[in-house]
Amino acid sequence: MSEVNTLLTRFKLEKLLNQDQGGRRIILQGTISGEPALLLAERGAFDTDPNHLASFNRLITHVQNLGQNDIYHWYLANSLPENGVDQPTPPDLKINLIYPCTEKHIRKYSFQQLRSVTETSEVYAHHVRPYMARCREEGRLNWVFNILDGKKEQENVLFRSSEPDSNDDFLLLPDLNWDRKTIGSLHLLALPLRRDIWSVRDLKKKDVKWLRHLQTTLMQTVERLYPHVVERDMLKFYLHYQPTYYHFHVHIVHVNLDPSATQAVGKALGLADVISHLEMMGGDDETTGMDRLDLTYTVGEESELWKEVFLPLKEGKTPKSV
Repeated sequence: MSEVNTLLTRFKLEKLLNQDQGGRRIILQGTISGEPALLLAERGAFDTDPNHLASFNRLITHVQNLGQNDIYHWYLANSLPENGVDQPTPPDLKINLIYPCTEKHIRKYSFQQLRSVTETSEVYAHHVRPYMARCREEGRLNWVFNILDGKKEQENVLFRSSEPDSNDDFLLLPDLNWDRKTIGSLHLLALPLRRDIWSVRDLKKKDVKWLRHLQTTLMQTVERLYPHVVERDMLKFYLHYQPTYYHFHVHIVHVNLDPSATQAVGKALGLADVISHLEMMGGDDETTGMDRLDLTYTVGEESELWKEVFLPLKEGKTPKSV
């Protein structure tokens, strides 16, 4: 046995010191021959050899169905050890299946060069807003409406509010990328039932009171759902722009969740910052809002927004009607 293996086998665990990257990296405190030692372990990259990938779906065991809505399916599973011995262990795979998928899905999940673009109020009004309307009309929100209408994923709903004004009601669900057990990587979604707000662009000064109430209610709700392990100052609230889908929703994550593309500059807008922007704007409450601002964000070269709006603008052309 090599010296490295000998050292590892002699490691005696004292405690889990830390975990991060959504539970994919752990730091263990222990001893080797009575001397203090730290063991840092991180899951390796997936094997991308074509032969391995061709059999990938057959190397998955102990599949647990987390839910299904329209064309979206979610599972937890185990990868089969190299020795082929299938022994029950905690799931090490979180699997999302889109079936049947569209060409848009394929473009979205393919590697693509990102571009930083600035969306002015004029570009939003004349080009991006019509694009949003088209997306909503094409049925891309059916899976969201299925949840709101109580037709799908009700077993995943963590909380359904009951406000004096039904226009203020919302649902709270786990994000698809959370394993639903690792508190340090907690990621929840709040889906308001109201359908008049498509994105952050629709927010007006008059919505400040509603937004503050929503944030406060979410803080209290998450604290009740996860008592003694989550406090309100352990939570971050943000919005995406551009969002994945055009129904207003709020992301709630644990402050210890490793920043990733979902929280990156050019994607995430802090809810408190949005509220502050609205409060500081001059003008009347009914018409003054986030649609007046220039917003800078990133889009992929394969996205419809880049091809149909921002690439033509970069080339000095007028975007075609979307």
